[in-house]
Amino acid sequence: MKTIRNQKVQRLFIQYGFLGSLLFLLIFSILIARDNLAAQGITSGFAFLQRTTGWEVGFSLIPYEAGDNYGRVILVGFLNTLLLGAITLPLATVLGVIVGVMRTLDNKMSRIVGTTYVEIFRNIPLILQLLVWYALLRALPPPRSAISIGESVFLTGRGIFMPGFNVPALWTIAAFLILLTSLFVMQWFRKARRFYHVAAQTKRNGSLAIIGIGLVVAAGIITATREAGLPLVTFPSLKGLNFRGGLNLTTEISAMILAISVYGGAYIAEIIRAGFNAVPSGQAEAGRAVGLSEWNIFSRIRLPLAVRIVMPTLINQYVWLMKATTLGVAIGFSDYFAVISTSISQSGQTLELIGLLMGGFVLVNYFIAWALNRLNDAIKLQGTQLRI
Repeated sequence: MKTIRNQKVQRLFIQYGFLGSLLFLLIFSILIARDNLAAQGITSGFAFLQRTTGWEVGFSLIPYEAGDNYGRVILVGFLNTLLLGAITLPLATVLGVIVGVMRTLDNKMSRIVGTTYVEIFRNIPLILQLLVWYALLRALPPPRSAISIGESVFLTGRGIFMPGFNVPALWTIAAFLILLTSLFVMQWFRKARRFYHVAAQTKRNGSLAIIGIGLVVAAGIITATREAGLPLVTFPSLKGLNFRGGLNLTTEISAMILAISVYGGAYIAEIIRAGFNAVPSGQAEAGRAVGLSEWNIFSRIRLPLAVRIVMPTLINQYVWLMKATTLGVAIGFSDYFAVISTSISQSGQTLELIGLLMGGFVLVNYFIAWALNRLNDAIKLQGTQLRI
């Protein structure tokens, strides 16, 4: 009786009872769904992934044909979403930092420009911005009348053509991710508390070694996977009614990059501005007192402290922007969501495909949050000097 009356035992009983009830409801729902699908002649399971699709996709990082199976087309959509996130998150960050800094300067014109940008692009729905960018890009001239930038980049209604490596797109992205990872590791090595005792010269040498290894591995991938007999870099050239060679960003992915980067940059700008405003003014005054220039005060005092303050909020914003890639279905971009939606309508395997969709986004967003939380743990300061 004493054991039953124990509050700890009672709490455990309630918790395990609640968990057991949820598990029972889940199993019951799965069994009911399986019976209903069987009654309609729909088989469950993932064997359908080996069936052929019969449709084309507009953009793919890996070779794909209409006769390929569902598993491959889902992989195509997943890679397209990863590519979109890898491009838009850094672009939105750079744009947001620039605008956020502009809004904190003493120059009145820069504050007006930054505020105008934020108020316009933050208050217009993302899908509306996406449709506007898509319409503008589609209104560009045909390839024969393309807008040329330095005779190397051409803007057309069929997409943006620019110089590119003679390397499969997937391997090019792999080399880029290796370089990005080496930069991440270098920053962790330089800023993590566990390396505070390391001498400055050793840190510099270690940072150079990390970047060097990243460059060597990336260059090795590019060299090993390049197409034999062709130059490493090719430039687009007009042949017939379209451009050949180089890299082609289709109208759909170009519109997605512009919309998410500009929209996300407006929110990140406000986050960065809040971070700068949260840095105690005494920090900058102390820098001036010891003779630091305004640039050194900004780069060595205000910016590092602001980043530490806003990192948790930035992580949430990055996760949100990654989920915003699902809007590609509105303009026909073959992202993960669009491919899954088409697969559901073609195969009828609704539950399995929705499970893959949710699992894919949970995996990507959890990795983003995990990696950035590790970075936040490495660079955050101990103590109370940054209480706000």
